[in-house]
Amino acid sequence: MRIVFMGTPEFAVPSLLALIKAEHEVVAVYTQPDKPQGRKMILTPPPVKVEAEKQLIPVYQPKTLKAPEEVARLTSLKPDAIVVAAYGKILPKAVLDIPKFGCINVHASLLPKYRGASPVQAAILNGDAETGVTTMLMAEACDAGDILFQKATPILPDENTPELMARLAKLGAELLITTLKAVEEGTVKPQKQDDTKATHVSLITKSMSPIDWNRTAQEIHNQIRALYPWPAASASLNGHRLKIYRSRVREKEYGEPGLIVPGTENFLVCCGDGTAIELLEVQTEGGKRMSGSDFLRGHKAQGLKLS
Repeated sequence: MRIVFMGTPEFAVPSLLALIKAEHEVVAVYTQPDKPQGRKMILTPPPVKVEAEKQLIPVYQPKTLKAPEEVARLTSLKPDAIVVAAYGKILPKAVLDIPKFGCINVHASLLPKYRGASPVQAAILNGDAETGVTTMLMAEACDAGDILFQKATPILPDENTPELMARLAKLGAELLITTLKAVEEGTVKPQKQDDTKATHVSLITKSMSPIDWNRTAQEIHNQIRALYPWPAASASLNGHRLKIYRSRVREKEYGEPGLIVPGTENFLVCCGDGTAIELLEVQTEGGKRMSGSDFLRGHKAQGLKLS
């Protein structure tokens, strides 16, 4: 099948490679423009661009797909299908109408649950037992098109966003190849989504970082896993911000929420409902990442309160 691929982050790379391995003809790759990253704000290409250039596939990075010249260019490529995986841009109707087999999206949730920009983080944050991937025919509304195939997978108790994202990326790539074969053979029957069961998730922001220690240890553990590596869950100790990267739900500690449990080498903190959490990896403002036990030894924080 003649394919135009649209994707941007690491999540999309396995789908691109799967298309190549399955001997589909990827005639072009569309991805977001290069962006400045890091403290030095170095202009950095998206992971999909890096991989496409390795594979000698032409790469386009338009700011919008609504411009007539972009629609004309896509039309001239004559794709049988446009495959989208975490591209980050809305496809206008003029683009959706180009390929004869439609525009097919790989989405990291079991739609209609978690339409939108951060489905993986949302699943972890909400303590879901499972999530999955969906392939769908794209429509003008966000993630609202007809479902083609779905595949579920359990969320592991200590799995964080990058770990789960990597598993879903691989699962999505496998499901994409199954989907394209069925679409080409005409053996799949698209299923309309039940809009009454739809939930929407927005972009993750720094405002989600602060921990409320009145919540249970499990809820806080979910927050830490979901917000890793960015923006990272955080707390305040003596007026200084402490980022928390890894944690473990521990035995009950009947102390005031936020209290750092004294008399132990482990960084244990009391949470709501008499629960406790161990902070395994933390970082102070301007400091290095370190284990929770190393932090305690260096900061004499036992008996103090996090806020």
